[in-house]
Amino acid sequence: MSESLFAKGTFRLVAIALACGTLSALFIPSAAYRSEARPDAAAVLTGTAQIIDGDTLAIDGERIRLHGIDAPEAGQTCPGQGNATWDCGTAATEQLRKLARGVITCEARERDTYGRLIATCFSGARNINAEMVRQGYAWAFVKYSRDYVAQQQQSQIERTGIWAASETAVAPWDYRKQRWLNADAAAPNGCMIKGNISRSGHIYHVPWSPWYDKVRISPERGERWFCNEEEAIAAGFRPARG
Repeated sequence: MSESLFAKGTFRLVAIALACGTLSALFIPSAAYRSEARPDAAAVLTGTAQIIDGDTLAIDGERIRLHGIDAPEAGQTCPGQGNATWDCGTAATEQLRKLARGVITCEARERDTYGRLIATCFSGARNINAEMVRQGYAWAFVKYSRDYVAQQQQSQIERTGIWAASETAVAPWDYRKQRWLNADAAAPNGCMIKGNISRSGHIYHVPWSPWYDKVRISPERGERWFCNEEEAIAAGFRPARG
């Protein structure tokens, strides 16, 4: 995905009182969210969206992870009809861009350990999260929520998107896990995240990033390897787009 940003629109942040405890979750070395509710997590954000990937967007710089869904990663391919494959990661990103066109509203639930808001987003009355699953561009992320299981079942019956082929597409959490294991063989000391410095800034690349294999780390330039995303963020690096 290009590093260029889409134009940002208006933004409205309305704080809502919320009292909730910490929801624990098993560690997944991935873009999958891990819940860590905070007092500032509950909010309603309204504006035009910058699409980051198939389940992540931003409104006026606030990064938002769509609740209850997990879309194919950028660079991930899925089986199609016959022996064909298709770029389901790119397709999911483009579909989210279509669904989130214009002014949208996102109702945040909590903030994860990467600082992202976990939210359900709407275009008018249409639930964007639900539509991504119903149209076959994302999985119901049942590890964290069963909100969109019915939409996934409908997509499977209609054989849309990721369910179009007789062969089952690799779920994004399994795709990330395999990419992580493959990177582990070459990374120093088991620290697989690449911290790269370029004209676009300090950027880190996880193993499933489409640019991961192309990035070369030069310690003399201040580039480095990180063991997890929290460590990279603390060092002032941001995630690569897509």
